[in-house]
Amino acid sequence: MRLKIEFNPNMPIYIQIIEEIKRQIVSGEKEPGSKIDSVRDMAKLISVNPNTVQRAFVELEHDKLLYTKRTSGRFITTDIELIEKIKAESVCRKISEFVELMKKSGFVEFDILRLVKEFMDENQN
Repeated sequence: MRLKIEFNPNMPIYIQIIEEIKRQIVSGEKEPGSKIDSVRDMAKLISVNPNTVQRAFVELEHDKLLYTKRTSGRFITTDIELIEKIKAESVCRKISEFVELMKKSGFVEFDILRLVKEFMDENQN
């Protein structure tokens, strides 16, 4: 699993690792059922303490996004419904943050919707 994380000093590293792995899962970059790097390999790859990676993996296992096969390593869940649920939650959180920022900047619902529509129209691919 390739992780490219530019760590934010204002957020715990293990949370940033969790968020990046979740992003890769919900985006489809990492296939359901695929194996992920070992704790040591990932720690070396992203230059963090193995305990930090272990903490992130434990959290992801708690959320059922990862599971462990005793002698084979850790794997991404095959539960597509769970992946879709996590994806929807992530989108809702991002939209909520965006709308909150726009409102704090003085925009009202009509303006927010208009600006999003204009952006979407200009950036159709």
